[in-house]
Amino acid sequence: MNAPSSTMADRRADPPAPSPSRLRLPLVWLRRAGGGWLMRGCLLLLALFVLIALFAPWIAPQDPTFGELGNGFAGPGPDHWLGTDLGGHDTFSALIEGTRTSLAGPLAVVLFSTTLGVAVGLFTAWRGGWVDTAVGRVLDILFAFPALLLAILAVALFGKGLTAPVLAMAIAYMPYTARLVRGLTAQEKTRPYIAAYQVQGHSAVFIAFRRLLPNITPTVLAQSTVNFGYALLDLAALSFLGLGVQPPTPDWGSMINQGQAAVLQGQRLSAIVPAVAVVLVVVAFNVVGENLGDRLAGRES
Repeated sequence: MNAPSSTMADRRADPPAPSPSRLRLPLVWLRRAGGGWLMRGCLLLLALFVLIALFAPWIAPQDPTFGELGNGFAGPGPDHWLGTDLGGHDTFSALIEGTRTSLAGPLAVVLFSTTLGVAVGLFTAWRGGWVDTAVGRVLDILFAFPALLLAILAVALFGKGLTAPVLAMAIAYMPYTARLVRGLTAQEKTRPYIAAYQVQGHSAVFIAFRRLLPNITPTVLAQSTVNFGYALLDLAALSFLGLGVQPPTPDWGSMINQGQAAVLQGQRLSAIVPAVAVVLVVVAFNVVGENLGDRLAGRES
């Protein structure tokens, strides 16, 4: 009778074993994401680029703004893994540092456009009547102007850089979110829970932002994910035209522009590598956004 009791005491004294679920938490998240191997691969790719952007100053082997004038268009080697550009800047270091500016611009566009679009869509759909009709006409007019065209006009008025194009593109992308939120809000207003809160005497602001908005947030996030990829492509095109981020600040679009001369010299990596990075990130964001939208549509049906 004493042996079993001593064994139980020893087991109680032992520290608890670590939970396998905690050790495999990243894998669990990937499995819950669904969408098959393509979706999971895109999530891993985006996570990798985000980590590179966060730790770029410590990852880049050299200063991308420092160039060796006598070492322009150098081929890949131990000192320059992807070669150099015309000014002798290390292409690999510029690619890593350019991740920050290439992702920061679209992130600002998505944050501004989503915030403004949610506010406009909620307000117009909740008020209805002539307010909804008037704002709807304004949104239709904004749809007629491509985001890249508005960004070029902003550069012509306020000068080259990243601030003016980001603000102009945020206005251009706002109607997409506003129209989405407007339609979702019109549907949610007919739900019984909205009438229940109104009967209880809650204000319209409380119902719209504290009860209705959380129900449409997943769909808005899916749309914002797709918008991020398009915004990155537009800003890269703007930098390629020489109207966006200006040298010596690294940016994928400007690297592709500068790499054209390297292609003529036989050094194709200076243009191909940043172009591949743009394509990979845009495709990954589109796959993730479309997958989220399909999952939400499946839940609603």
